[in-house]
Amino acid sequence: MSRASIPKAALLVLLVAFLAAPEAFAGLFRPFAPAGTPPIYAQTPLLTLAVNHLLLVAAATLAASLLALGSAIAATRPAGRDVLPFARALANLGQTFPPVAVLALAVPIFGFGTVPTLIALVLYGLLPIFETALTGLEGLDPALMEAARGIGMTDRQRLVQVELPLALPMILSGIRLSAVIGLATATIGSTVAASTLGEVIVSGLLTGNTAYVLQGGLVVSALAILIDAGLRALETGAARRAGSHA
Repeated sequence: MSRASIPKAALLVLLVAFLAAPEAFAGLFRPFAPAGTPPIYAQTPLLTLAVNHLLLVAAATLAASLLALGSAIAATRPAGRDVLPFARALANLGQTFPPVAVLALAVPIFGFGTVPTLIALVLYGLLPIFETALTGLEGLDPALMEAARGIGMTDRQRLVQVELPLALPMILSGIRLSAVIGLATATIGSTVAASTLGEVIVSGLLTGNTAYVLQGGLVVSALAILIDAGLRALETGAARRAGSHA
């Protein structure tokens, strides 16, 4: 294990220990809880909320990745150049339109729960993936593309065997950014009854219990750091493989 990975490993161990037995950390949070109130949030197990939070962000990131990557591929094909302005406008709208407003519009249609939050996260996660995928696909060496054509590769073969592997580091960087943004943004889902770590934060704000706010915020931050590190490692590995094939 490298020195750089030791703090991440320690953080992972600490996070797992806290989620598995939060009461063991009650002494650390008691100074932040009002007198006579429990220092550890117990309405819903923190482990359950963390798992639900991660599953929601994973589903949103996967959906955003498929939509954004498909749009980027279409926009970089000769027959799909007209798609680019529309795809970029949609991705920009998703990023600039406030997630809270998306929730407000989605709840009357889909009701309270996970679905409005999922829609907000997907829209919010499109732009980073779309722009990095577009940059990766458009920035490929024309000589490599010409060489692929020269050996008789079809358009589909060039895309799957040459373009996507070489653009993968850029694509992964966008997915990483989208996932980290999604982890923080997903907390607002609890305002519309989605099961996320935002439930702990909202409860703390409503009851004046700073201990709850800290618990929710620290767990989300720890998850974001760990997921960022994991995806960054995948990105580095993909960059090495792309370099060996370039």
